[in-house]
Amino acid sequence: MPDIVILNGNPSSTSRLNGLIEYAEQALRQKGFAIEQIRVADLPADDLVRARFDSPAIAAANQKVEKSHGIIIASPVFKASYTGILKAYLDLLPQKGLQHKVVLPLFIGGSLAHLLAIDYGLKPVLSALGARYLLGGVYAVDQWVKRLHEGGYSLPEELTRRLDESISELGSAIRRLAIPSFTN
Repeated sequence: MPDIVILNGNPSSTSRLNGLIEYAEQALRQKGFAIEQIRVADLPADDLVRARFDSPAIAAANQKVEKSHGIIIASPVFKASYTGILKAYLDLLPQKGLQHKVVLPLFIGGSLAHLLAIDYGLKPVLSALGARYLLGGVYAVDQWVKRLHEGGYSLPEELTRRLDESISELGSAIRRLAIPSFTN
């Protein structure tokens, strides 16, 4: 059973958002959490677009979310909001699909002008899905995340500090809420 599910709403597999996701995933594994990632772009497009709640792939993804204690919602910002593919998947979660989950948003965008996309675009939808434990989230600017020639990413110290604080808060919140099946 995953302790934390990463909902990766990025349509691109080469985005710098992957640097944030990889950093968070590694830090959480070091803290003893089991992590699973749902790449929304890998779900059947026809099922997402046609809102097929009975799709086996959608049902399997929803099952992972249901069994998790924490959710990281990761997305690039396009046109001042998170991606449409992420919204299409969130629309297929059960009405209270995020109830009793600790949720941490990780967003990346082209400039600081879209910093409030988490608060004004994402959080109302998460609240409608029953999320009550919404952490502040981390927003990064594309240029801060450098691709390394040998693979992977380099993140500036300020960004890793903010990620570390948010990841620590996520882990502490999951433990503090005394979710019954969490054994660490």
